[in-house]
Amino acid sequence: MAVSSCSFLPRVFNAYSSFECRSDPDFSGTQTGEKPRIGSNRRVTASLFCTGGGGLSSLIFRFPPNFVRQLSVKARRNCSNIGVAQVVSASWSNGPTSVYPSSAAAAASQAAAASVPVSDDVAVVEGCIDNDSVQIGDSYDSKTSFLSSDGSITVHAGERLGRGIVTDAITTPVVNTSAYFFKKTQELIDFKEKRHTSFEYGRYGNPTTVVAEEKISALEGAESTLIMASGMCASTVMLMALVPAGGHIVTTTDCYRKTRIFIETILPKMGILATVIDPADVDGLESALNKNKVSLFFTESPTNPFLRCVDIEKVSKLCHSKGTLVCIDGTFATPLNQKALVLGADLVLHSATKFIGGHNDVLAGCISGSEKLVTEIRTLHHILGGTLNPNAAYLIIRGMKTLHLRVQQQNSTALRMAEVLEAHPRVKCVYYPGLPSHPEHEIAKRQMTGFGGVVSFEVDGDLMTTIKFVDALKIPYIAPSFGGCESIVDQPAIMSYWDLSQAERSKYGILDNLIRFSFGVEDFEDLKADILQALETIA
Repeated sequence: MAVSSCSFLPRVFNAYSSFECRSDPDFSGTQTGEKPRIGSNRRVTASLFCTGGGGLSSLIFRFPPNFVRQLSVKARRNCSNIGVAQVVSASWSNGPTSVYPSSAAAAASQAAAASVPVSDDVAVVEGCIDNDSVQIGDSYDSKTSFLSSDGSITVHAGERLGRGIVTDAITTPVVNTSAYFFKKTQELIDFKEKRHTSFEYGRYGNPTTVVAEEKISALEGAESTLIMASGMCASTVMLMALVPAGGHIVTTTDCYRKTRIFIETILPKMGILATVIDPADVDGLESALNKNKVSLFFTESPTNPFLRCVDIEKVSKLCHSKGTLVCIDGTFATPLNQKALVLGADLVLHSATKFIGGHNDVLAGCISGSEKLVTEIRTLHHILGGTLNPNAAYLIIRGMKTLHLRVQQQNSTALRMAEVLEAHPRVKCVYYPGLPSHPEHEIAKRQMTGFGGVVSFEVDGDLMTTIKFVDALKIPYIAPSFGGCESIVDQPAIMSYWDLSQAERSKYGILDNLIRFSFGVEDFEDLKADILQALETIA
């Protein structure tokens, strides 16, 4: 918002603490006013706070603690800051504006101030005029002189024909827009013919989202990353973009249930068939590649919920020898514990909702790989939608700044707790790739630097015994999802497979006593004590 002349109308503030000011460089050459003294009636006059001409105000108010934000130099120059909106009442006219307040406005200001009741706990600021402190870019006259009404000014002032760009903010700005404008038609033509770089429509890209994509690309060592509205969105768009109608894919038995449902029920409608193998069955993969024209091998590693691991380097070499692409869902691993692209995969996919976001407050999914493959997926994504909101992209960016700290803690806690659980008499089996007892422990050691923050295990008991254990836990939330700061526990038989019979669940290895525990960043000793006391309840 570019403001050529604004007047501070009388305002009333509760003075819970002293109403202080601090000096600010005076660029106008005017004399800095005295620091005001507040008497017993707390009445403060405008002359003590404001310069009279067209220069910058030489003082900044420090508001009482009940204000959400304090004014700062940057805030006064940027009217998008809500703190400014709380104290500034802009005075617009339909013609050229004057840098001096009219006598009528001044009289009205004084009259309004006089009518306000004053008590010992109230401070009144009268008639403060500040002409430049909230101006951005060029003046009102040069940018909006073609506007003749207040209504048009409120729509366009400070924005039409360009705006001040914040470049010195530490955090990435959130760009909330559905579309982007072009100054002239020739600029649009240049954009269409790739002579001009810009955005066009929100579904095709956003500056905030691009920052999140570039951060993930750098972490994965990828040429390009596409971020979408959820992990399932990323999986389904990837499958539809890379597997032709009538094609064939290979996937693994242990996987996220919704992925399996899509592969089993939706892809066949496009004539796409799937061969399902055990994650460790390399011979089964080779057989499927020899018998079919396989477009894609898609698997999680580690898998959900049994944390099985695929030898990514070995299967990538095998698939590439047959012209088959490899996509690894590395959600459980995180980009810190496992570099699937370095190991030979063509694409790596994550539900960024989990460890990457890391705070249980955002849904997102991402795919990283070569520019060529990601562009193919991006083209379909632009048609189907599933666009990530820029506010969600900001939460991903924010979450990633602590990813290494969180994952380090979660790796450590999960490994130590897996060892404790494996030794406990009330636990029948523990599934964690960091344990020597895990079937793919040696593979995990070769391709992972940490084993993740999720441990699955079976307690010694039936459905109701397992429910009793879960309900006795005090720290974790009973919830779906994983990878956040808060620990989460779920019983897959109930959380994900309750619509199936016990016999149908068992076909997928989902027994009634199975627990999936996602360790957060809480203290290890607290979590250990909580789990042990819960196990005592079923002893």
